[in-house]
Amino acid sequence: MIIAALRKKLAHEARKWADAAGVPLPENLPVNAPPAHVKADLSLPWPLAAAKAAKKNPIELAKSLAEHLSRVPEVESAAPAPPGFVNIVLRNTALCANLKAITLSPKSYGEDEGGPKTKVLVEFVSANPTGPLHMASGRGATLGDSLVRIMKRLGRDARAEYYVNDGGDRVVLLGQSIMARYKGTPVPEKGYQGEYLVDLAAAAPPAKDQWTEQQWGRYAMDALLASHKDDMKVFDAHFDRWYLESELFASGAVEKTLEFLKGRGMVFEKDGAVWLGTMNAEGSTDDKDRVLVKNTGKPTYFLPDIAYHKDKYDRGFERVIDIFGADHHGYVPRMRAAIAALGKAPESYHAIVHQLIHLFRGQEAVKMSKRAGTFISLREILDEVGKDACRFFFALRTPDSHLNFDLELAKKQSSENPVFYVQYVHARICSIFRKAAETGLHPAGSQLTMPNARFLLAPEERALLNKLAWFPEALLDSERLLSPHPLANYLMELAGLFHPFYEKCPVVSAEDPEQGKARLLLIAGVRDAIREGLDLLGVSAPEQM
Repeated sequence: MIIAALRKKLAHEARKWADAAGVPLPENLPVNAPPAHVKADLSLPWPLAAAKAAKKNPIELAKSLAEHLSRVPEVESAAPAPPGFVNIVLRNTALCANLKAITLSPKSYGEDEGGPKTKVLVEFVSANPTGPLHMASGRGATLGDSLVRIMKRLGRDARAEYYVNDGGDRVVLLGQSIMARYKGTPVPEKGYQGEYLVDLAAAAPPAKDQWTEQQWGRYAMDALLASHKDDMKVFDAHFDRWYLESELFASGAVEKTLEFLKGRGMVFEKDGAVWLGTMNAEGSTDDKDRVLVKNTGKPTYFLPDIAYHKDKYDRGFERVIDIFGADHHGYVPRMRAAIAALGKAPESYHAIVHQLIHLFRGQEAVKMSKRAGTFISLREILDEVGKDACRFFFALRTPDSHLNFDLELAKKQSSENPVFYVQYVHARICSIFRKAAETGLHPAGSQLTMPNARFLLAPEERALLNKLAWFPEALLDSERLLSPHPLANYLMELAGLFHPFYEKCPVVSAEDPEQGKARLLLIAGVRDAIREGLDLLGVSAPEQM
C-alpha cells in the first residue's frame, strides 16, 4: 500500500522540515491525487495550509519543502506549484513494488495497516415484513452490505444487522388485510392493498378457515419475512443477525430502557403520556419532544427503537450506523436525540438516508406505488436484469442523490452499461492470460516475477501503475463518506485506463518476451484490483463474457 506508507513517510519528513524551518504544520496532512492536467502522482497542499500561521509566502514554503522531500527514496522528483503545492512523481521501481504486492496478496490489498479495529454495527434494509421487498430495499442493501465488506477489508470489526418490525399493531392489520383478500371482502382503509396477499392467502394451510386475525397476521408475516431472507440471499447481501422486535419485548428490554431513561432524568409525563424530552436536550436537533408511551399505556414505535439502539451499544459496538429510506428523513433528528438521551457520544451514531429510485425502460417511466399494490418488487428487477447490474448501478451514486434506473441499459452487453464496462476488462485480461499460457509466455500455474521497471515506462503503463496505487484510498474514501460510490467510480476509471493500454501495449505479442512478462504482471494487478473491488460491491467478476 504505497500511498499509505508514503503518507506516513512524507508527513514524518515534512514535520522534520517544519521544525527546522519554524513552520507550524497543521495536524491533518492530506495526500491527494493531482488533477488530470498535472503530470504528477501525488499533490501535497501542506505549504498552502501552513503559510498563514507561518506568515510566509506559500510558494516559497513549497520550494523549500519540495527540496527536502526529494530526498525520500521512493520520490523521483518533487516540484513546487502555485499557489502553494508540492507535486511528487514517484519512482517506477516503487510503483512496481506496489504492483507486486497486489498480485502476491490480493485479498489483503487495501487493509488499513495500523488503523483502528473499531467495532461497527451497520443496520440496513429493515423493511417491515408486511410486503415484498422493493427497489429502495435493494439500494439500502447495496449500501449497507458494501460498506460492511469494505470496512472488514480495511480491518474494522464490522457487522451487519436487519431489524424486523414484527410487533405492535402491524400483525393485526396485516391479518385483517389478508383475511379480507381470502374472503373477498374490502381491505381495511389503512390496510395492505397488494395483490401478493391473494397468493399468500391461497397458499395458507387448510386450518386457515378457523384462524383469528392474529393467526392470519402471524402466518403472513412469517411468509413475507422468509421471502425477504430469500431475496437478500439472491441479492448476495449478508446479515450477521436478523434481530426481531419481538425479542426486545420478550426480554423486557423495552421496559428496562424506559426505566433507564427515567433514571437519567430524560423523560416526563404530560397529558397522561410519557415523553422523551428531546427538544431542549443538549446537542439535540429535534424540533419537539416525543411520546414514548401513549395515554393508553401502549408504547409508541419510538420506545422499542431506542431500546434496540441501547442494546447495540450494550453489545459493545463503538460505532452505530443506520441506513434509512427517503421516507425516514424526519426520523433522523429524533434518533440522534435518543442516542444523546442514552448518554452516548453523538459522533458514534451515523444515519444515512438514501433517496428515491425512478425506474425507466429507455425513456419511459415505470410507475410504482407500494400503497396501491402496484409496486415493482426487488425480485422482479433481479429476475430481469440480474444482481450484478442492480448492485453496481446502486453503488455508482451517492446515497443522497436520486437515481434513475434504466432497465434497458442495465441489460445491454456493451460499454454503455457501466457494470459490463468493468466486468469486460476483467474477462479480457483472463483471456490474455489464457493466450499467454498457450504461447508459453506464461505457463498456467507459474508465478510472475517482479517486473523490471524499465519495461513499464509507456504513459499507458504508468497510468495503470499509478491508478492501482490508489485502490486502498478508494476504500478509505468509501468509509469516510459512508458510501461505496468512490470504489465503484474508481473501478470505472481503472477500466477506462486499461483500454488505451490494450490498444497500444501488446502483451502476448510484445517484441521482447521480458516486456511481455512485465505487462502480464501489470494486467494481473488490474485484474486482481477489479476482481477484489467488484467483490466488495457484491458484484461478480466473470472470466469469460
